[in-house]
Amino acid sequence: MKILCVGTTPAAQRVMIFPQLTLDAVNRATTTSDGAAGKSINVAKVLKVLGEQPLATGFLGGDRGESLRSALAEKGIESDFVTVSTRTRQCITVIDESAGTQTELVEESRPVATADFSQLMAVIGRHLPECRAVVMSGTIVSGGPFNLYCDCTRRAAGAGVLSMVDGQGAALVAALRAKPGLVKPNRTELAATVGREFGSDADVMKAMRELYERGAQRVVVTAGKEPALAFDGRNFWRIETPRVRVVNPIGSGDAFTAGLVSRLLRGDDLGAACRWGSAAGAANALTSMPGDVNREDVARLVRDVEVRKVG
Repeated sequence: MKILCVGTTPAAQRVMIFPQLTLDAVNRATTTSDGAAGKSINVAKVLKVLGEQPLATGFLGGDRGESLRSALAEKGIESDFVTVSTRTRQCITVIDESAGTQTELVEESRPVATADFSQLMAVIGRHLPECRAVVMSGTIVSGGPFNLYCDCTRRAAGAGVLSMVDGQGAALVAALRAKPGLVKPNRTELAATVGREFGSDADVMKAMRELYERGAQRVVVTAGKEPALAFDGRNFWRIETPRVRVVNPIGSGDAFTAGLVSRLLRGDDLGAACRWGSAAGAANALTSMPGDVNREDVARLVRDVEVRKVG
């Protein structure tokens, strides 16, 4: 069965690699690559590599939207997007090889019509019965209903489908009312959701308990290359990310999501599933285009992930 990947802000992704980047000067890229990205798209791409059957949905518009459809089809990823009048955004990653930096230039998505959201919910409702899980990723496009993920989670529960929310703020708080099977903010997103900063892991774990008590059945909090934390209502785990030579870390959180969901659906407990999520996230950092992971890298790196119970 399929895994539905929902996101309202896909992006045409361009990655430009420079030997050395100088601000306020002409810079010539040695390599430029174009592809499909955005959080939900990255999740779908990694799920496909891991042997799952993702189905991507959201909003696409204009020539960039058509390019994204074609790019996903070339990868064998099924999609059912709502076509909108606004042009799909573009994001550009600038990699400076000499400095080892990656700079992301993000074009904000433009608002879509209220009717477009109604169409999206119809698409989701149509596909849920044939899915094992629904993954909701990223911000909700400006002007959209803040309770979109809450409605999706309720529908998933009614269909007996695992729901996962990778979001923050009002969208995440609203989704908690529907008791999602899993939420996965990063530390910054978790701080924005609970309205305070964290000084220690203990502070993060306290906030994770709050999300659990408010409805989340499992909580995973990532922190880039730093250890992730996971909580299933009984146990906390600390997940040490493998150290790799980073090419581009953008999309690694989405790759973590894909690995995590894939293994939960295969029967792993939360700690074991996070091992694969961490390996997928590290594998993503080895490639220049977000979501273009190599399955062999994931299988190799999973042996280097350290998972232990804490708290």
